[in-house]
Amino acid sequence: MTVLTLALFLQDATPDQLATPPVATQSSALTEMLHNSGPMAFTVLGILLLASIFSWAIMLSKWRSFKSAEKQSRRFVKAFRKSGRLSEIAAVADQFRPSPFVSVFHEIHDEYMRQSGGRGTPPNPQAMERAAQTASSEAVTVMERRMTWLATIAQSATFIGLFGTVMGIINAFHGLGTEGAATLRAVAPGISEALITTAAGLVVAVPALIGYNQLTARLREFAARSDDFGRELLNAIENAALIPPAAPPVQEELLRRTR
Repeated sequence: MTVLTLALFLQDATPDQLATPPVATQSSALTEMLHNSGPMAFTVLGILLLASIFSWAIMLSKWRSFKSAEKQSRRFVKAFRKSGRLSEIAAVADQFRPSPFVSVFHEIHDEYMRQSGGRGTPPNPQAMERAAQTASSEAVTVMERRMTWLATIAQSATFIGLFGTVMGIINAFHGLGTEGAATLRAVAPGISEALITTAAGLVVAVPALIGYNQLTARLREFAARSDDFGRELLNAIENAALIPPAAPPVQEELLRRTR
């Protein structure tokens, strides 16, 4: 049965179908698909190229800024824990930007100075807690800037590529209607557009999606660590306020009594 089927196939096959296709490299196949693509496919590819450049620019910029913020945050926490006075940290805090901890510290320190002048227990600690939460949220919001563009590119690139795929299939069916026969020459341009725009959409969307997820995880980490630092600072202020002032030396006390 198999031999009979093969014989019938060889009898009905044309010389073009029997010819062995040339072995083409991946680059030459991609070049051929681009050559067979029409204006619509090139428009879609141009949009995807711009979206890819923009998304990579955002990701590289965010990775650099997050790395710098993490480094400065470690230095700031180390300096804060070594110092015994808030005034000393306030004088050098701006040197540790772009750490989000700096904004949290300034907000709490300013609120503490407004309430008690930097001495004693603050009369309204709840206000200081709200100030710390507000400062932490604002700092993370600044770090989150332009992240929505990355999410938009990650979600829309596949649909843009799908639009090019649909238009390529439409061109393929149009070629079938024009040629009047189902030949490879009639459907090749449309199929090329469909394949290359689909692949381009995935190439743009996948890195943008991975970068967005990774950066979002880093942002959540910064938000949690900023809240932790705010609570640590509030505890340090309360503990410092509970320490009684040092008693005067015995000799000075005796001298004061004899006067």
